[in-house]
Amino acid sequence: MLIKWTPQYAVGVPEIDRQHQELFSKVNDLLVACRQGEGKQKIGSLLSFLGDYVKIHFGTEEKFMRDQAYPEYEKHRAEHEKFVGNFLELKAKFEAEGAGLWLLAHTNRVVVDWLINHIMMTDTKLGSFLKAKQDS
Repeated sequence: MLIKWTPQYAVGVPEIDRQHQELFSKVNDLLVACRQGEGKQKIGSLLSFLGDYVKIHFGTEEKFMRDQAYPEYEKHRAEHEKFVGNFLELKAKFEAEGAGLWLLAHTNRVVVDWLINHIMMTDTKLGSFLKAKQDS
């Protein structure tokens, strides 16, 4: 299932929202490639891009949190670390076994579900905190 960016996912911090939109786009590229049985090289390069991009994105969020003394920094950062670990397991399994229907299912569970839940439950709190700090 492709994921569509909607305003409900906006956290109100333009840089973070742009990065989330880029993540949605690249996750969709990966889902399409899996569905269409694209070659291992294309799926591998998409997984590599996503792995690199989430690190950049998490770095951006964590910098905002440190700079603004976000009280839930450690908890939020721990969620990022858990995702990176799960993503690396997914990538390693792909490298060992290649693409298949399992990759589509795991990508939906490990990446899509996590991303949406993380944005809705965790990043929106960060966005509210950052907006309040900016307004004060």
